[in-house]
Amino acid sequence: MGDERLTSGMAVFLDRDGVINRNVFNLATGAYESPHSVEDVVLLPGALDALARLQTAGWPLFLISNQPDHALGKASLETIKAIHAEIATRLAAANIALREAYYCYHHPNGRLAGYSGPCVCRKPSPYFLHQAQAAHGLDLAACWMVGDRATDIACGQAGGLRTIQVAPDHPAALVPAVPPPDHQARDLWEAVEIILG
Repeated sequence: MGDERLTSGMAVFLDRDGVINRNVFNLATGAYESPHSVEDVVLLPGALDALARLQTAGWPLFLISNQPDHALGKASLETIKAIHAEIATRLAAANIALREAYYCYHHPNGRLAGYSGPCVCRKPSPYFLHQAQAAHGLDLAACWMVGDRATDIACGQAGGLRTIQVAPDHPAALVPAVPPPDHQARDLWEAVEIILG
């Protein structure tokens, strides 16, 4: 599905945590973060239906996510990959297919060699957008980026995409993107309403 729009260079790029699945409160850091185990994976209400609507409308779906927990010593790389596999399995069970999932495992303040310091792929860098553009012939100006963090919006803006910032899925206040996104939405469902017009 989505071959017609993909041929036209159109696609939707999605952040993961806080958009598709819930962030998890980490008592050690006092912050809401990505899941640290497969058992922590909870899809957000309406996320599957929203993704299904996009796919049915012919929009190819791509995932771009910063996942620095291995670099920060919070989870093994195997666990991070198992969390992705769990989410992908749940999407597949709803007949939702991601064209590609791009993950940055680095962190500028990481503790593990090979995953620490500056990198080319961590959002807000548009590195993965350009990889997808080259691999799939995308017209980034015809694409959308949907995320909950200012870095998601900055990534989309750097790539020339239209952007939607969704509200946090937790009590912490929204950190507004600067420059602001093209649109704001309560959740992924509302973001899809905007994309589909």
